[in-house]
Amino acid sequence: MAQSKAHVSEEKKKVVKEFTDLIDKYDVVAAVNVENLPAKQLNQMRASLRGKAHLLMTKRRLLKIALENSKKENITDLIKYLEGMPALLFTNENPFTLYKILKKSKSAAPIKGGQKTPKDIVVPAGPTNFAPGPIIGELGMFKIKSGVEDGKVAVKEDSEVAKEGDVINAALAALLTRLKIYPMEIGLNLTAAYEKGSILVRKNLNIDEDKFMADLRAAASNAYALSIARAIPLKENIEELLQKAHRDSLALADSQNIITPETVSKVLAKAESQAAALKSKVPE
Repeated sequence: MAQSKAHVSEEKKKVVKEFTDLIDKYDVVAAVNVENLPAKQLNQMRASLRGKAHLLMTKRRLLKIALENSKKENITDLIKYLEGMPALLFTNENPFTLYKILKKSKSAAPIKGGQKTPKDIVVPAGPTNFAPGPIIGELGMFKIKSGVEDGKVAVKEDSEVAKEGDVINAALAALLTRLKIYPMEIGLNLTAAYEKGSILVRKNLNIDEDKFMADLRAAASNAYALSIARAIPLKENIEELLQKAHRDSLALADSQNIITPETVSKVLAKAESQAAALKSKVPE
């Protein structure tokens, strides 16, 4: 790719070269957003990724130049996923494994006024630890139905107070924190990963493994049943197909009185039985 025409100092050129070399070296390059991630948690993430992935941060413009300088096919498609405070993760791990590692390392955190919620926020029905007082009015401000049960304030029904992407005001943020509802997650937010010329975005990497395995087992079971029904010979079903063919051929021979080594005794027994029945009807 042609290098950007913008002026870049020698120091910045070294940074760009370091990033470009890493981009070309590793199988997988992932864009992550470290916005709102405290330094302590960032250092913990670096430690947890040691030996699995290499995390580096620099200015967005330098990341863009490094991606443009890379020899990898379609790597510049990753530029549009440099969101918030971007950084790059370099790894040879499978992108799905990497996403799983990052997801497991996240921890819940309270939301602050002015932040966007990453998901719908629901205040669940049930008791609280609050004594009756101003809290009832605060809940009512956000259309949360409440009452008093056993001397404590209780939420009467599940109440959705925000949709994914809504900016939360300070009053709601303070109430959610008091209710111990923590909609934010502290951790590295992977936005997309590059592997072998393709971009895998977050929603495609976020797989429910239990559901995936259940779907896979169901698909395998259905495929096996279809192969038996259609008599499609496979290594996995050949024994059952031969057994079924044997049963079907015996049933056909039996119904049509076809004599074979396997059916001769049964056919003769049937003929003898029919002869005896016929004889019983002939008057003496």
